[in-house]
Amino acid sequence: MSARSRPRIGVSACLLGRPVRFDGGHKKNDFVADTLSRFVDLVPVCPEVESGMSVPRETLRLVSNPAGLRLMANRSGTDQTDRMTSYAECRVSELEALDLDGFVFKKDSPSCGLERVRVYGEGPNTQPSRTGTGLFAAMLGVRLPVLPLTEEGWLHDPALRESFLARIFTHHRMRTCLLDSPSRGKLIAFHAEHKLLYMAHSPSLYRELGRIAAQVADQPLPATIQLYATQAMAALRQKSTPGKQANVLQHILGYFKNVLAPTEKQELLLLIDDFRAGLHGLAVPLTLLLHHLRKHDVGEWLGRQRYFQPYPKELGAR
Repeated sequence: MSARSRPRIGVSACLLGRPVRFDGGHKKNDFVADTLSRFVDLVPVCPEVESGMSVPRETLRLVSNPAGLRLMANRSGTDQTDRMTSYAECRVSELEALDLDGFVFKKDSPSCGLERVRVYGEGPNTQPSRTGTGLFAAMLGVRLPVLPLTEEGWLHDPALRESFLARIFTHHRMRTCLLDSPSRGKLIAFHAEHKLLYMAHSPSLYRELGRIAAQVADQPLPATIQLYATQAMAALRQKSTPGKQANVLQHILGYFKNVLAPTEKQELLLLIDDFRAGLHGLAVPLTLLLHHLRKHDVGEWLGRQRYFQPYPKELGAR
């Protein structure tokens, strides 16, 4: 595997404006197609068309019966489960070889939806339950459990978007800097640069990741790195709330205790408190902290923290 300068992200093809939906239309997502695409390489995937279904075509739905979950055509009742399963097994292997760093799925799709996809019973009047996962999305998640996944609908939520962006760019750094040529020293260095980012998303998993890194010399390296990668993605999958962020900002402020004047400290504390209360965004106290970081010598460790820019600032989730 060779390192690349940009993450590579799989995406449901309809979200890029491709006319692959059952009615020949699309569901273009402007953030993915026009903004995210400037910083990542996108790999379009349409499981239904790529598995051999036509455009236009019958709509599909998930049906639960004694044989398990089936992918059925609505009008004709044609069972497309085996076709989709066979295709998914091959396509997921191809995607695994491409070294993806994430995937954006179309919500509610019986092939691509991640959560709350409608599942119908066999009877004509049964009400669907919102308990399903699309067949292709389910197989991808099982085969690539560390891969960051999201639905396009979740990207409208600033906290969920922040989480996904942090995951895909951290996954890319992890894969190209650590997983491709692992060593104990690289794991320790990688963890050191990401500590505050983990803390901002999950204080408990931040501590667990610290224990994994601290014990790397005593454990088999491949299993340790795999465990670390799994826990790192789990940590960043949690929402970064204003309270968590404010705690990290106060932690950073502690590094300036010997170099800032009392009035400067008080100014930062007020900005952090106002951010915690929702009076302004994270960028306000963060910008001032970065100003002081450039101005004062407080050690190299803080300046190397990925927390300050976990992904390109042009993506604007913060």
